[in-house]
Amino acid sequence: MTWLLVALGAAVGAPLRYLTDRAMQARHGSVFPWGTFAVNASGCLVLGVVAGMSVSSQTNALLGTGLCGALTTYSTFSYETFRLTERGWGPLAAANVLGSVVVGLAAVVLGAEAAQALLG
Repeated sequence: MTWLLVALGAAVGAPLRYLTDRAMQARHGSVFPWGTFAVNASGCLVLGVVAGMSVSSQTNALLGTGLCGALTTYSTFSYETFRLTERGWGPLAAANVLGSVVVGLAAVVLGAEAAQALLG
């Protein structure tokens, strides 16, 4: 039954990632991968909230593994960083790596602390 929860979460996360990426790229029109950056940061925030709430294993499967697993993307992040470097945008590639790690970690911490504060 857990696999079904993961699949349901992924069925929401994957289209959300795609739509967010398209909207961000259309809005910014820059070579920086804002869409991937945004979904990875937001996925880290959601995962922090889920972890901070100490949810059931079923809820973790649905939201943590399914939704966040499909929403966030390490492979696209890596590919886009590689492409920035390949095209001579080394400083943007470095900013993408550093920014993604710092913002992702900060989002997890913020999400976990927000969940703890809400729970009292």
